Parts: sequence; structure tokens; C-alpha cells
Amino acid sequence: MLSVSLDGIKPFVSESDMNEVYYDIEKAHKTLAEQNGAGNEFLGWIDLPRDYDKDELARIKSAAVRIQKDSQVLLVIGIGGSYLGARAAIEFIKSPFYNQKKKATPDVLFVGNNLSPAYISDILELIKDRDFSINVISKSGTTTEPAIAFRLFKNEIEKRYGVSEAARRIYATTDRSRGVLKQVAEAQGYETFVVPDDIGGRFSVLTAVGLLPCAVAGLDIDATLEGAREAMEACAAMSGTNPARVYAMGRNALYRKGYNVEVLAYYEPNFRFMGEWWKQLYGESEGKERKGIFPASIELTADLHSMGQYLQDGERKLLETVVTFDRPIKDIIIPAQENDGDGLNFLAGQGLHSINAQAFKGTMLAHIDGGVPNIEIACGAPNEHTLGQLIYFFELACGISGYTLGVNPFDQPGVEEYKINMFALLGKKGYEEKREELLKRL
Repeated sequence: MLSVSLDGIKPFVSESDMNEVYYDIEKAHKTLAEQNGAGNEFLGWIDLPRDYDKDELARIKSAAVRIQKDSQVLLVIGIGGSYLGARAAIEFIKSPFYNQKKKATPDVLFVGNNLSPAYISDILELIKDRDFSINVISKSGTTTEPAIAFRLFKNEIEKRYGVSEAARRIYATTDRSRGVLKQVAEAQGYETFVVPDDIGGRFSVLTAVGLLPCAVAGLDIDATLEGAREAMEACAAMSGTNPARVYAMGRNALYRKGYNVEVLAYYEPNFRFMGEWWKQLYGESEGKERKGIFPASIELTADLHSMGQYLQDGERKLLETVVTFDRPIKDIIIPAQENDGDGLNFLAGQGLHSINAQAFKGTMLAHIDGGVPNIEIACGAPNEHTLGQLIYFFELACGISGYTLGVNPFDQPGVEEYKINMFALLGKKGYEEKREELLKRL
């Protein structure tokens, strides 16, 4: 099981600071475990690694095999939690270069997460001469970005294969019984998978939302769920050694001391979209009522040559959480050279993983000396089992942390504001008065 170290925050918070937040963490964890707090109708993810739908998991695996046999590309249409978790998992396990590699599994391309005509045109170009299937993910079917993308690519797949064959190649992950997409899927005969009513989008990666694209890419989704189950058991403990509570306690103790920007740092580029998923999870869950730690992410050592100056010497409101792995996916040994022109023979015989680990340690000490508290999340090998542990750990720590802040971690009222304005400016029926108001302001 992963572990959390708060040694790097000890110079910044006192024992009394930690004791004070400990009791709030204890209360928040009990509220979450007893499911009697705000947003408790969206806590289906808590027991999911144990109580997931076994029949649906079998259907996910069968669908993945069919897609692998008849498609060179799977288009995943979704936004926010409907795509970030799957992309994060695939890149973390398979590589950021997954789609460029020669392999037996299809490429997985993500669309419907923006409104860029250039991006969509590029996707159309990439699938032009290739067999493809679609996994459209939306609880309602009316979210603007994926709805537009689905309209465009539904037209493309029907034009290429005909309506009947296109329907066989379209898989809808949506509400169990209602919503526009559910109605379309039933009318057209698409195979459907469920976005559970009691699980919000940003907590849904361990449902069909994330598992189907992952299975198509060849991930061992059983191992992912097993890792999540182990984390569920480890993080259920009502004790101060529970890693989810340790993480929530450290970041909240620092927040109360004025550290209101958390930088998630990682030393493996394949973790980049895990950072993007983490930013949505914490930003959407905690950023309410003028409260919350702002989540950012950096890729090291690369960003030490860009953001490094600010991290070392900028405004001191940052806390840094670093995710490390004790083993690499693969390693490369530095060779010796007879003419040591680059002066690197002192590294000869060492693996890059070991050098990367020393870069982390040196950077951590430098940042602490520069006034940046550091939390370390130490993991085993970067595999599906660890992936499941990380997903569940971050989710539970997020719920505890949100309740500690005094907000509802499971709603997102602020997300609706931009949609109202966008619909009005686009001329959607029923928004005429709002449109006039906005046009005057513009």
C-alpha cells in the first residue's frame, strides 16, 4: 500500500497545529464513513471496489474485445470526469506515446472535451482511413462539448458504415434509465453501460466511464479494481496512520497557515494526466464558498528549468505534494565513455531511475530550505494495482479534506454559471432576457 510522509512539513507547522486539525479530520472521516454529511447521495464510490457490478464488468470486457477486433481506433467522447480518468490511466500504465506505438490494441483518441474546430478537424483526419468505434460518455447527453462532438462523429460513422453497422460500433456510457443519450441509445440499439446515479463524474473512473476505454487499451482492469479494494480497506481505518487521513491532515494544517496553492509534482511524464485528473478532483470538490486550496501540477525535472525559479524563490504560499515510485516501468543504465568529455562518467553504471530519485531528494531539500513544505506520497511500481490504489486514496482523501474545509465536496454549483452565459450568447431558446443583458455588457 502507498504511504504518506509529512516529514517535509515539520518546519512549517507545529505539533499543536497538527493536533488541532487532527480532530477535524477525525470528525470529517466519520461523517464520510457514516454517509450523513452534505452530498451523501453521491457516495457510491466509497464501497465500489468491493461492490461493483460484476455482470457489467464482464460486459465491459466483452465489449473491449469486440472493439479490439474490429477497430483500429476508439474515439472516447466526453469531458471532465468522463475522459480525464481514462486518459490518465492509459498514459500512466501504457505511456504518453501509447497511440504512436506499434501494438495489438487500438489507438484511443479523446474528443468532446473542447470546442476547438482545429482539434476536431485533426481527429477527423486521423481516423480518415481507419476503422473506428465510439464510446460516448455523458449522463445526460446534453453537455455542450460532448453533444456537439457526438453529433459530428455519429454523422461520420453512419456515413462510413451505414446506420445499422454504425450502431454496432457505438457504445454509450450514460444514465441507467433516463436522459437524452439513454433515449437515443435505446432507439438506435447501442450497447449501453451505466454512470451510477450515486457517483459524480470526477469520482467515476472506476466505473464503466473509465474501465471500458482502459480495457480497450489493454489495461488489466481487474488488477486496478483489486488495488482500489486494498486502498479502500487500508483507508477505512479510523486511525492517525490511515494514509488518506495523513494526507488530508497535512494539506489542511498547511492551508490554515496560509499555504493555499498545492502543487502536485511528479518525476515521470506518464503521470501528467493523473495530475490533470487530480486537479479536477480537488478543484471541483473543494473550491466553494471562497474556500479551498488551488490545485496545480508540475512535471519534474522538466519544470525545474521553467517554474523552478518561482518554486524556489517566489511567493511563499505554495505547498508541494510529490508522488514517487520505488521501481520504474523500465530502466536505462548510463554507459561509461573513454573520453569523459561531458563529465558524466561519475554516473556510469547507474540507472536513470536512481538518478531521478536523487533529483527528487535534492529538489525536495532545496524547496524546503526555500520555504515550500513538502508532502511525499510513496508508491510501489507504476502498474495497474498501484493505479487503483492511487485513485481510491486520492478520492477518499478529497472527501475527508472537503468536509474538513466545511464544504460539500460532491457538488459543483459554480460550474453552471458559465453554461448559462454561453447558452444565452449562442441564442438558446429560453435565454433571451439573459442574452440581452450579456450583449449590453459586451
